[in-house]
Amino acid sequence: MLGHELRGDSYNKREHNRLLQSVLRARSAGAIEFKHSNISAVLVDLGFPYIDGYKPRSNYQELLRDEVVARLDAATILQQTAAVAVVAPVVEVPNLRSLLEVIVPIPVRNTERRAIYETRALPELSLRRTNYLEREARNSSLGSAGELFALEVEHRRLWEAGHRDLAERIEHVSATKGDGLGYDILSFEANGAERLIEVKTTAFGQMTPFFASRREVRVSEDRSAQYQLYRIFKFRQAPKVFMLSGSLRESCVLDPIEYRASLP
Repeated sequence: MLGHELRGDSYNKREHNRLLQSVLRARSAGAIEFKHSNISAVLVDLGFPYIDGYKPRSNYQELLRDEVVARLDAATILQQTAAVAVVAPVVEVPNLRSLLEVIVPIPVRNTERRAIYETRALPELSLRRTNYLEREARNSSLGSAGELFALEVEHRRLWEAGHRDLAERIEHVSATKGDGLGYDILSFEANGAERLIEVKTTAFGQMTPFFASRREVRVSEDRSAQYQLYRIFKFRQAPKVFMLSGSLRESCVLDPIEYRASLP
């Protein structure tokens, strides 16, 4: 199923579930759905895309993780498909039809996530395993297209609210001033106050982790009253966006993923 999804092929989740029930006779359709959500959590922890619709449930067993790792290591074609998908350029920025269709509430992880996160270390990655989510985050074509889409969202938001003067003052600062400011777009609230927008774009599902720089985290703390992170997901199909306000330390769980080393 994941291979079909990464290639953009159509497939039937219900039919797949029905076939699994014929093999796993002791498992209900709901139990199979639940296990797929566990697998999604493993995939995300391994830096791999997950199947849309199977929201990650992180209370998975170590045995399941080991099995998923073994299957992924043997799935050469799936790895190649993922490698192509995450670096593919964006040919055209999708049209924005309606703000009501695009802007969605902040997704919520399952309630057990925080307790599990605090007691379970992330799986160790072998030196030969690729973090496909990190590779997608470095896709400049996707990132730039996401910023252009967010610009249109902002322009439409202010324009439809009757603040056309503010809409015309929106600035794509990552393009005009460089990408070191800690945010990509300078927009405005209805009262004229600044809204600093950092845009993070993925072609995958809403629970896909994103990567934030030290600068972005610091700006989100120092200017928390103005800071908004726009998380755009399912970009290549039908883009949706949710918005995180204020400090990223408050709205997200931040995992340190690399260190800067210098001689003592």
